[in-house]
Amino acid sequence: MGERAGSGPVTGISPVQQMLASGTGALLTSLLVTPLDVVKIRLQAQQKPLSQGKTAARRGCVARPSKWKCFLYCNGLMDHIYVCRNGSSCTSLYRTQTHFNGTLDAFVKITRREGARALWSGLPPTLVMAVPATVIYFTCYDQLRDGLRYSLGLHGSHIPLIAGGLARLGAVTVISPLELVRTKMQSRKLTYRELNVCIRSAVAQSGWLSLWKGWGPTVLRDVPFSALYWFNYELVKEWLHEQHFISQTDFSISFTAGAISGAVAAVLTLPFDVVKTRRQIQLGEMETLGVPLKRSSATWHILKDIWAESGHRGLFAGFLPRVIKVAPACAIMISSYEFGKAFFQEMNLRENMN
Repeated sequence: MGERAGSGPVTGISPVQQMLASGTGALLTSLLVTPLDVVKIRLQAQQKPLSQGKTAARRGCVARPSKWKCFLYCNGLMDHIYVCRNGSSCTSLYRTQTHFNGTLDAFVKITRREGARALWSGLPPTLVMAVPATVIYFTCYDQLRDGLRYSLGLHGSHIPLIAGGLARLGAVTVISPLELVRTKMQSRKLTYRELNVCIRSAVAQSGWLSLWKGWGPTVLRDVPFSALYWFNYELVKEWLHEQHFISQTDFSISFTAGAISGAVAAVLTLPFDVVKTRRQIQLGEMETLGVPLKRSSATWHILKDIWAESGHRGLFAGFLPRVIKVAPACAIMISSYEFGKAFFQEMNLRENMN
């Protein structure tokens, strides 16, 4: 498995080229997946308008009814907390003027009445973190996998599992403080100078670790997801190679393997996704109201609360929407990344022959 195209040092691809391939894949994934989440948010707004919010919900929080609302926005790469303040900071995402009769109807009406650009509302600010995080993640995975195989001489199907988990751990650790900063700026409308004072005050009161609020639940979901994803991806890709009697990883193989492995990992880590979602919403409440939470936000306590409220069904809430969102996003991202690596591989071969 390690000797196939796109799987090891034999490809002759530099880390910079890996970064370019993953960055391009990240942008493409965001452009293709974001409209699905924008439509989902608009349909949710129709069912529960901002002015009618009363209590905290599993997928969104409302504080000071008719003035505040928190919800999750996904660009296909990362989940981001959005805070609506009097509806002013997210009017393009949370409009309710048009009535939609379903997903397809929403696509058509948004495009006709607001223009195609409305389907990508809110995307640019999230890309500032999502693209670098994806670049770090995919590049580190390839480098770690190759290092374990070719530098340390380790072999076996567990290598992708270890490399995937470590790569995601690094990416989450780097990006977590930036996401907290973005949430502070959006919820409190801070200038950069005010933001600097706010961060210094938080560090002085709670230490540097306060910048990594929410890191635990994120790692608890993303690290197992990534480990399972890469483990299954390499296995499914190898199986598809054998079934089609080919040695090269083409677009269809990487797309199929990405979708299957993404769906499997999404299902197996769903309880952790539910916990992470609730934790993100809690952080949004903290930044919005400027007060500490009354209830414990520890991962174990959140799990116990969900179990007490809804039983095992609560831990697997949103099963179908998560699979529908994650599977195509994983398929698009990995197939774009593999295509980009194949492009650079061919370019390098031509340069070496000249």
